[in-house]
This record gives sequence, C-alpha cells and structure tokens, in this order.
Amino acid sequence: MVSLLRTASARRIAFVTFALVACSEPRPTPEVGPDSDWRHYNGNLASWKYSPLDQIDSDNVGSLEVAWRRPAVDESRLRPDQDLPTSLRSTPLKVGSALYISNAWGLVEAFDAGTGATIWVERQLEEPGSGARSRGKRGVAYWENGEDRRILSISGEHLIALAAETGAPALSFGKDGRVDLSEGIGPPRVRYRWTGVPLVVGDVVIVGSSMTDDPPVKRQPPGDVRAYDVRSGELLWTFHVIPREGEPGTETWEEESWRYSGHANLWTLMSADEESGYVYLPLSSPTGDMYGGHRLGDNLYGQSLVCVEATTGRRVWHQQLVHHGLWDYDLPAAPVLADIVVDGEPVKAVVQITKQAFTFVFDRLTGEPVWPIKELPVPRSNVPGERTAPTQPFPTRPPPFDRQGVAIDDLIDFTPELRTAALEIAGRYVIGPMFTPPSVRGDALGDTLGTLQLPGSQGGADVQGAAYDPDTGWLYVPSITVPFAADVVAGDPGRTDLRYRRGTRQWVPGPEGLPLLKPPYGRITAIDLNRGEHVWMVPNGDGPRDHPLLAGLDLPPLGSPGRAAPLVTKTLLFIGEGSSGRGGGGNRVPEGMSPNHIPGGGANLLRAYDKESGEVVWRFELGARATGAPMTYLHQGRQYLVVAVGGPDAVAGLVALALPVSGTG
Repeated sequence: MVSLLRTASARRIAFVTFALVACSEPRPTPEVGPDSDWRHYNGNLASWKYSPLDQIDSDNVGSLEVAWRRPAVDESRLRPDQDLPTSLRSTPLKVGSALYISNAWGLVEAFDAGTGATIWVERQLEEPGSGARSRGKRGVAYWENGEDRRILSISGEHLIALAAETGAPALSFGKDGRVDLSEGIGPPRVRYRWTGVPLVVGDVVIVGSSMTDDPPVKRQPPGDVRAYDVRSGELLWTFHVIPREGEPGTETWEEESWRYSGHANLWTLMSADEESGYVYLPLSSPTGDMYGGHRLGDNLYGQSLVCVEATTGRRVWHQQLVHHGLWDYDLPAAPVLADIVVDGEPVKAVVQITKQAFTFVFDRLTGEPVWPIKELPVPRSNVPGERTAPTQPFPTRPPPFDRQGVAIDDLIDFTPELRTAALEIAGRYVIGPMFTPPSVRGDALGDTLGTLQLPGSQGGADVQGAAYDPDTGWLYVPSITVPFAADVVAGDPGRTDLRYRRGTRQWVPGPEGLPLLKPPYGRITAIDLNRGEHVWMVPNGDGPRDHPLLAGLDLPPLGSPGRAAPLVTKTLLFIGEGSSGRGGGGNRVPEGMSPNHIPGGGANLLRAYDKESGEVVWRFELGARATGAPMTYLHQGRQYLVVAVGGPDAVAGLVALALPVSGTG
C-alpha cells in the first residue's frame, strides 16, 4: 500500500497504485451504463445516504481490498513546485461508467469508475490558491435531458455548467457556461463563496452561500437562496432569508432590524421531494452568531427549516428551531425525507437533525410536527443590551442523541486527580443547561472565561448528516460530545458598531489534553422514526483510552470527536471517524482531542457496523482520516466503496475499496 505521509523526500509521491491517464485535452466518457449509480451527493434528493446494493455484506466485508486510489488533484495539473493537497472534502457522483468530483482546488474532474483513471479535468481559468476559487467543494450536481448531460458546480464566484462527456462549458448556460453569483449580493457587497453542493430539481438548480459568522459591523448582506434555469442560467427566483418590507416575518425583528441585519444563509446542503416539487432549506444564524442585542426578537428565518416550491421559490411553510439564535446552532445538515408509519398512520415526513442533538420530525407537506414540540423556558442573558428568547422548542420525540448542557456530574472522573483538575477548569466558566447564553469573558481575578456550551459549535450533529434505511425506517446519526467556550467581548467602537462580539469561540480541553467531560466523545445513534425511539447507541472509535494518564484503567472504546459521515446499504452501516475540523484541513479540536493526535485513536479507520445491533463487524486502515462522505456504486458487476481521505500529515485523495474479482460473483 502506498504511504500517505507527507515527508520532504516524498513531496510528489504518487498517491495512486496505477498510472493516471492524464490528458491535456478532454476525451469522451464511456457510454452511460445500467442504473446502479450515485447521482446525488447524498445518494438521492431525499438525502438518504443509502444504497440498495448488497454484494458487500457481513460475510465478505473482511475481504475488501484497495481497488484504486486517486489524489485530490490530478497530478498532471501540478507545477513542479506544487505539493499535492492535504484536504479533500468532496464526495463523487457516479453516472454510467464515470465518476465526477470537485477536486481540492474546486475544479471538476471526471474519471473511470473501474480504475480511477482520468477522463477529463475542467479547464483552469484561475491560478490555484487564488481566493475562494481554490477551496474544495463538497461535490457537484448532475442533470440530463436526452443527449444533453451536464455537471453543475460552484467555481469561485460562479455557478458553472459543463458537458458531462467532455468537460467543455455548456455554452447555452449563462455567459460561456458560467453564471456570476456575486451579482445581486448586498448591499453591502461581499465576495460570494460556498462550499456546498448545488441542488438540481427538474430543470431548476438551487444554490446557497457561505458567510462569516463574526462580521465587524451589524449591516450585512442577507444570504438569500437563489434558483436558476439549468439550461439557460436565467435567475428564476430568490428566497429572502431575512424578510423584506411588506413580507411576512418582519414583525419578528424589533425596531426594523431586518433592514440592516444579514446572513441567515444556507451554508449546508438541501433536500427535495420530487413528487410534491418542494425543496427544504436548513438556514443559519443572522448577524452575529453569538450576540444579538442589535436584532432583538425571534429573527425569522434565522435557524429555520423552510419549505419552498422548487419552480417558484414560494414559501409553503417554515419552522424556526432556534429563536433569536446566540449559540451558532445553525441547521447544519440536509433534511432527510422519510415515509414512515406512526401509530398505524402513514406519514410523509421530513427529519431535521440539529447541532443541539435534536431530531425534529415534521409532515413534509404541511410542516406540522409529527410529535408535539414544547416551548420550554431557558436561561436568560445578563450581557448588556442582549435579550434572549424566553423559550426554545424541544421535541418530545425522539430523545436527544447526544449530551445537552453541562453539570458538575458530567466532568471526567477516570481518576480522583483528573476529577480535581476538571473541576478547576470548569470553575472558570459559567455552566448550566443547554441554551445557557454566551457570557462576557473577563480578564480580572474572579472573572469567568465565558459559558461552557454543550453541544458546541460543531454539534451534536453537523454537516456530515444522517443516513436513512427505507427498509426499516431507522435513522443513523453520528455526533460528537465536546464542550465549547461561548464567550463575548466588548466591541471596539473604533472598529465596530456592535456592542459585543464573540470572543475565543474555541473547544475547551480537559486536564493534560484529555476531554473535560465523560465519554463517549463520538457516537452513533440508531433511531426508529416509526416509533420516535432510540434503538441503540455506540461509541464511534477508541478515543483517548491509550492516553498515558489512563494507562491500566482497561477502558472500553470512548469514541473520537471527528465529523464522520455515514453510509447505509442493504446490508451494513459504514462510517469512519471523520475530520476533526473544517474539511480535511483546519483543526478546531484541541490537539489532545484531535483524532490525528490521540494515541491509539484509530482515526484512520473505516468501519462497518451491524445495522441492527451497532456491533463493529469490520475495520479497514485507510492511511489517513476520512474527510468526505462515503458513497457506493456497482460497475461491471463489482460493488465499490469510495471515500475521501486526508489530513495535516497526509496526502489527500480518494480510496476505492472492492471485493477481489473472484469474490464479486
């Protein structure tokens, strides 16, 4: 197996186990094959992350081997002085005999499904490393009508359409195959960026945007959701995530703060119901994410699930899941559409998992909760100028899938010494139940360092989402348990018109780099959506049980806090331990908690779990941590399992696993 470690002598080491077929001019893709594909980022528009393939099962999964590897960027596109990237968050699509991906520079690549060999690479219009253009995206979208087959992708500030066969621009789309997404943003004007995946519903392609969580001033552009004609690139509609004058919802913004407030953008992924033509938009927090004294009120449509018509953008219904958000509790994952049976009655449901570790279940046609949602009192803020919402919505079913809030009994107690040290650390923060507001960070003796928030900014659940098994009605949710400093500091009047801005907003480690709270730190929960009940919950990964201070304690798996994405098939649940930060690069978990630095943490492992029990039935060493969502497909009678890998000390790329040819049947 080729080493993935990035050493000076191996800066340009080949990632693959075969010779890439690199070409300066695109060549046609093979003919479209049988319907055994993966045509959407999440497997389908309902965001199931599910495949009915069953060639790989519990009896033979142990025989999986590397079928091919591919680097995060086609090596023929690198200059002699360039390194292979360390980060790749993308998940490929598979259509016919070709796979399509947004590489580590945000360029689309097409390659052979059976070998990983290059078919074509999008023509480079800008130098790698130039602004948002170079940031890798999570994936691409696919559209076809007869002989017209297109790949849709975000490229810097543009939505682009490429011919699936050759990678050439679809010239009928926008201007020379490109639509400028910076047009219409603001005021004020900001650079457009988004790491999400366009959603194609019929002949409509829908895009969101990514925006800073902590802007220097309160006047910011709203992160409106926009839709374009997939053939012409014509703008079809815009959904105002912050209502404009005369629109419903402005009453939730006191003193007309809707006029200058911004963001509430859709930075994550969407879902759609092809039968009804509805699209489901999970939205984020308004300006700013941890202080809202300048935007009092509930602030629609901040941190709301909004259902709109795909063809018109008309709002059908909405549910706000956090009022007057202050905790960075954006709706982080694509909603899952599920047909379930509750108390003997069929329900067309939409399921939204959250950073708070809630699972909200609604009728996807009407927006009515499937189980009651209670508005419960929550702690009030003592930050000057701030006014928190008096209540927040709590679903009565299913139960939370991760720990919520911090109490003294939650602190680690592996040994008396560690318990004492954990108490000292926690004593420097405000602690309390979930929705305890951010607090002012002080430097004087006796001041606290903010609020110890749990779940933290990355959940609970996050962009990795959940996987749904339509055969059983079970939802599989990966989550993490890591506390977070929710602190604010006074704004400098010379630099900002915000009275307070967020402070450190960082993970809070425990003693000697160990976790501050009791395990598990990464877990998987199986939820029966028909009953609204948990079926099982298991740790995902060993975690820090090999830490020197825990030596001799003979601890069970403690779970690793990586952002792991699931894949469920007819036979098994597959999941790695995930990236510890954004994409595969940044690390927002303290070093002692990072999967890359935990002794024996096993962060490079991909596992298969028994779907009914949560028992681990297989482990595979990937050579780097899983940074993208895994996918699977059938090609020439052979089932492949593909996942993006990378990390600070590894070359990023794709790893494809399959059974030996003699064992595929």
